[in-house]
Amino acid sequence: MVAAEPVFRTGFLAAAGEGLPALRLQLSRWAKAGKLLQLKRGLYVLAEPYRRVNPHPFVLANEIKRASYVSLHSALWHFGLIPEHVPTVTSVTTQRPERLETPLGRFIFRHIKREWFYGCEWVELGSGQSAFVATPEKALLDLVYLTPEADTPEFFAELRLQNIDKLDLNTLRQLSPTSKSGKLHRAVNQIERLVEQEMGQAS
Repeated sequence: MVAAEPVFRTGFLAAAGEGLPALRLQLSRWAKAGKLLQLKRGLYVLAEPYRRVNPHPFVLANEIKRASYVSLHSALWHFGLIPEHVPTVTSVTTQRPERLETPLGRFIFRHIKREWFYGCEWVELGSGQSAFVATPEKALLDLVYLTPEADTPEFFAELRLQNIDKLDLNTLRQLSPTSKSGKLHRAVNQIERLVEQEMGQAS
């Protein structure tokens, strides 16, 4: 029943009529036998070769902390805006921050204020999997928002933004005032300069 599921919870099986005490005991046995991988309490992935779908890390991040969306470097790399792949999946949440090591990778959840928790989309990831991921513009501003001194030319030089023609400057301008952060205003100005430089070089 769960072979086609990239990730599942104890409650998913309990809904099929299994009693919870017996189910938890069976899941513990399967995990010890190497048939299951436990990501956190009550959250599992079938081990290879038993699973039919390899779970996408973004799907796992959404499931580990449901009140979250993938953002920062993870989303920027996904959209091709930075060159280096970052193996750790970083998300933002209104809940407490957390770092989690699992058999399928490392996950980081950064805390943001509730009023800044928006700007994500349901993104198709292939193999029938989808996850909530920040838009390119919100991922970049989330990174600025959570990183000290991220409104300087040095920060953006180190970030090595690429394909910045994918960024919608109007969206960036609309997003930055909602945070009431002067740092974000300055960062958007830096990004606009980078876009202008790239357009000048292209012409």
